[in-house]
Amino acid sequence: MPTPAEPAPRRWLMLALGTAAQTAASTLLFGLPFLLPALREEDQLTLAQAGALVAAPSLGLVLTLILWGAFADRYGERLALWSGLGLTGVLALAAAPVDAPWARGLLLVLVGAAGASVNAASGRLVMGWFGADQRGLAMGIRQMGQPLGVAVAAVLLPPLDRAGGITLAMAGPAVLCLAVAVLLLVLAADPRRADASGGDGTRPRSPYRQSWALARVHLASALLVVPQFATATFSAEYLVAQQHWDAADAGRVLAVVALAGALGRLAVGRWSDLVGSRLRPMRQVALLSALTMALVAAAIQAGSPLVLAALAAASVVSVTDNGLGFTATAELAGTAWSGRALGTQNTAQNVAAFLTGPLVGALAGARGYGTAFAACVALPLLGACVVPVRAER
Repeated sequence: MPTPAEPAPRRWLMLALGTAAQTAASTLLFGLPFLLPALREEDQLTLAQAGALVAAPSLGLVLTLILWGAFADRYGERLALWSGLGLTGVLALAAAPVDAPWARGLLLVLVGAAGASVNAASGRLVMGWFGADQRGLAMGIRQMGQPLGVAVAAVLLPPLDRAGGITLAMAGPAVLCLAVAVLLLVLAADPRRADASGGDGTRPRSPYRQSWALARVHLASALLVVPQFATATFSAEYLVAQQHWDAADAGRVLAVVALAGALGRLAVGRWSDLVGSRLRPMRQVALLSALTMALVAAAIQAGSPLVLAALAAASVVSVTDNGLGFTATAELAGTAWSGRALGTQNTAQNVAAFLTGPLVGALAGARGYGTAFAACVALPLLGACVVPVRAER
């Protein structure tokens, strides 16, 4: 897949470009909740309506991830990245001045559909430029793009809204996407690859037909997303509503936790390089995730003052497997299928993430947070059983 003879600076430039693309796209795909209060006030929306509006990009993301992966497989990562990110910026600019909530929501679905190109192609770009001894670390750096994008949105969107309303707030990240798209057009390059066809000129068979390994990686990764989004969605609400924290204080503490999780992705990626395996560390992280979620549930039920420490540990551990699953997916799929496989991987995770909020929220409302978090313990345990460790041998 990669070409180790390529100069190291060029490889790291491609990684920087892929991470920048992921960061820019994430300001729109995952950063819109920071505009939720403004959207409710400006458009007179209920909480449910505003929540659906800021979640609209996720719907578009799920619909097109596999298609963008196939596009990258056929036409290359560079074209997929700059065209998709550029289209994301253009659509966001179109959505910025729209007043009707339904029209804005439709455009935001299209923003997510275009932004999915970055999720599928930037991971494939990293896989192509780095050898197996550095791939885990490189993918961990690329995976930092999402939390970095959310952090940029947290800093950027509220002040822009105060200065110029929703129109200016959405235009800011749209311009950022367009700027990064220009950099990709000028600087990005597809890695040189060996001929993906077989000796007779035919393309390799689908890896999904050869074994169940890829499907098991997708399922395990989707199961491991549940603790991640359960803690990310409800930690602030729990601290404010149940522990009577100030919302701003809770936000600052959880921002530090999110940064620790991003650094954890780097550490686990490098660990996988050193041990020469993605799936063995992934299984161990799954078991540790189950343990930390159990500690959260126990601390809540006991009314322990250690609940914050348990929540922080669970939040950090539950995000660290993400890069492992992506790297294993691309390695198992091979060059010709990695784009589609990464799109499928991301689709499975986003579906699980989309379902986590309402299901965990309903259980917490009916039975309490202790019971809701305890129910999440079973998912990473099942994920640990599903991880196909032997497939790497």
